[in-house]
Amino acid sequence: MSEQIVLNAESRERTGSNKARVIRKIDGMVPAIVYGDEKDSLNIKLHLNELTKAAQNELFYTQVLLIKNGDLEEKVVLKELQRDPAKGKFLHADFQRVSRKTKLKVVIPMNFVNEEECVGVKNDGGLLTKAIREVEIMCLAGNIPESIDVDVSELELGASIRLTEIALPEGSEIPGLTEETDQMVVSVNAPKAVEEEPVIEEDEEGATEEGTAEESAAEEGGEESSSEDSAEGSEES
Repeated sequence: MSEQIVLNAESRERTGSNKARVIRKIDGMVPAIVYGDEKDSLNIKLHLNELTKAAQNELFYTQVLLIKNGDLEEKVVLKELQRDPAKGKFLHADFQRVSRKTKLKVVIPMNFVNEEECVGVKNDGGLLTKAIREVEIMCLAGNIPESIDVDVSELELGASIRLTEIALPEGSEIPGLTEETDQMVVSVNAPKAVEEEPVIEEDEEGATEEGTAEESAAEEGGEESSSEDSAEGSEES
C-alpha cells in the first residue's frame, strides 16, 4: 500500500457563497466540508497548493485520505470536487468520514501482470486484448486496493478471463454482478490475417483472339482506305 495522502486543513466559520469567494480570493484556500459517520458536519478550508498536488495523484479519488485540522484527524474519502468550468480552479470539496468497517463503492484500475509470459502470446503469436481497464467494487474503507491484479501468464490462445474469475480483496464484491452481467476482462486472440488482393492473370488465348480481332480491324480499315483512294483517282481521270 502506498503512503497515505494527507491534507492540512483549518476550521472555517464563514459559510455561504460570498464568504466562500473571500476564502478563495483573499485566503488563497479552498472551502470544504467533512460529514458522515453519525457526527456533526465540519466546515474547513484547505491549502490550494496541497489540494492541487493531491488531485494530481490518481489515488486521491479512490483511497482513504487523512485530513489534519490541528489536533483533530479525520479519515475520509472524496465525494465531490467542484471546479470552475472556465478556469479549472477548485471551488469546493466534499469529504465523507469513514471507519475501517465502512463499506464504499470505489472504481479500481486493473493491473495486468505477466504479459510477457502469456502462453497464448509467447507460444502462439496471439494478441492480448484488454476489454476492461477498471472496475467498480464495494469494499471496506480499510481494505481499498490500489489496483486489482489480473495474471495473464496462463492465458492460452482463444481463452479469456471474465469478471467472475478475477480475485477481489477479502470482503469485496462487484455490485450487481451476475451471469448475465458478467463481462470479459482480457482475452488472447489470433492475429488478423493480411488479405492480399487477387492477381488477375490474363488469358493467353483470349489475349491472342483479342489481338487477332484488332489486327483484322486494322486490315479492314486499310483496305477501305485503299478502295476510297482508287475511287477518287478514277473520278479525277
